[in-house]
Amino acid sequence: MSRHIRRGQIASAAEADGFEIRPRSTRPGTDLKSVPGLLLLLLLLCLLAVTAASARELPATPPVPGGIAFIPLPETYTTDAPRAYYGGRRVLVAQDDGGWVAVVGLSLDTKVGKHWLYLGRPDDKANTIAFTVQDKQYATQSLTITDRRKVEPLAEDLKRIDTETAHMNAVYTRWDERPLGLPAFDLPVPGVQSSPFGLLRIFNGLPRKPHSGLDLAAPTGTPVHAPADGVVADTGDYFFNGNSIFIDHGQGLITLYCHLSEIGVKAGQTVKRGEPIGKVGRTGRATGPHLHWGVSLNGARVDPSLLLNIPVPVEN
Repeated sequence: MSRHIRRGQIASAAEADGFEIRPRSTRPGTDLKSVPGLLLLLLLLCLLAVTAASARELPATPPVPGGIAFIPLPETYTTDAPRAYYGGRRVLVAQDDGGWVAVVGLSLDTKVGKHWLYLGRPDDKANTIAFTVQDKQYATQSLTITDRRKVEPLAEDLKRIDTETAHMNAVYTRWDERPLGLPAFDLPVPGVQSSPFGLLRIFNGLPRKPHSGLDLAAPTGTPVHAPADGVVADTGDYFFNGNSIFIDHGQGLITLYCHLSEIGVKAGQTVKRGEPIGKVGRTGRATGPHLHWGVSLNGARVDPSLLLNIPVPVEN
């Protein structure tokens, strides 16, 4: 089970998990000597109450392939959101408890070892934060697919797949400059996890790409809801994914919903947290009705469970 930390504990926990945090400057404060003792006490109590009520817990799992690195930024950045880059891409920077946190997506093929977050510019080697990606081993899953074309596509299918892959990659590179707090998603369907993220998949005895999302089992026709506010980036019928919806939540955070029986939104439509967007199905390559839910951060597919408000129920 993942441990969690609050904002005030980020630096020490990050260092323990392999981050090298630059020394932080002290923010200018108020001369407390001029405040009467009783008023000062009341003020401090109010601030503590507000902090306790608003403090968000951050996943403190170490950075791993397919995971997320939550990197606290130096306190020299106060009012304006800093720009941060990883692998040449802008990354999400969220405001949290008066400070800033870079939320960095790590693809499943990320190499274990030291990596760098660049601040200000993607090539500024003098302004970086180093962090260490640790190894993680994912389980293997074997499935039988009755439609052999979904495992061994024909030449005409491969042309379609290449076109669709290029289109999806373009969606994943979207960048909507909007202020965000730390991402916190609701489950898009009230289902149970049937296949976790990262599984090494074997279809009909043939190894295929790892599972880049989270499968939630639910009956056909079960409503799918937006897990957070966003804008529908695209919809369509894809060879492997079937009827699909992409939602742009801002700053390179894109979510994907696959195998739908119905699509209930259109590209460009604004959706609110909890709003129905479609219905569970088994279109595309699927062995049964379920929702494949994917999350992309700075172009990397990551484990959606790391951004959930509550743990996802697991199928027995």
